[in-house]
Amino acid sequence: MRMQKLLLAAMLATALAGCSTVGPMRIFSDDYGPRVDAGYQLPRIPISKVPRKYHRQIVRYETKEKPGTVIVDTKEKFLYLVLGDGEAMRYGIGVGREGFEWQGTARIAMKREWPTWTPPAAMIKRQPELAKWRNGMPPGLNNPLGARALYLFNKGGDSGYRLHGSPEWNSIGHAMSSGCIRLMNQDIIDLYDRVQVGAKVIVK
Repeated sequence: MRMQKLLLAAMLATALAGCSTVGPMRIFSDDYGPRVDAGYQLPRIPISKVPRKYHRQIVRYETKEKPGTVIVDTKEKFLYLVLGDGEAMRYGIGVGREGFEWQGTARIAMKREWPTWTPPAAMIKRQPELAKWRNGMPPGLNNPLGARALYLFNKGGDSGYRLHGSPEWNSIGHAMSSGCIRLMNQDIIDLYDRVQVGAKVIVK
């Protein structure tokens, strides 16, 4: 009887969560080679050094959210793009370090290729060496926003958070950013091409 109650509780928790995921259906581990993008030479990512679970892959994913929705699981370090029919494209991510975590619902208000990065005043206060970029750091291979950025807005306007690329592929799977969600450059390019302006973003 106790076992049945535990099983029922687990099933109820899954139902309330509204989504679940299982193993990969297709893994895109060969898509991390060098490429030229808008005149920039993106280097190859040594993907064998990145845990396989963080490689871009299509997985079974049950959710009530409509296709095109982005769901960010900051605990597991995954970003899901809902495809429909019980599937999602899953990407490995890096998330905010302690003190910079966030959660909530937003929408993608803007998309930018090779964006300019402007550190916020609070970041410059913490890291005075960034003051030279107060008017914006030009796009490039060393730019913290990487090859693409998706700008998240909520009811109050610009949330200050982004989904963006990063040259620091070894940060994927870790909590070390200032709150933004980072992906490998090859992955943010893939996500950028799939997601639409106005898409709902849920950060857990």
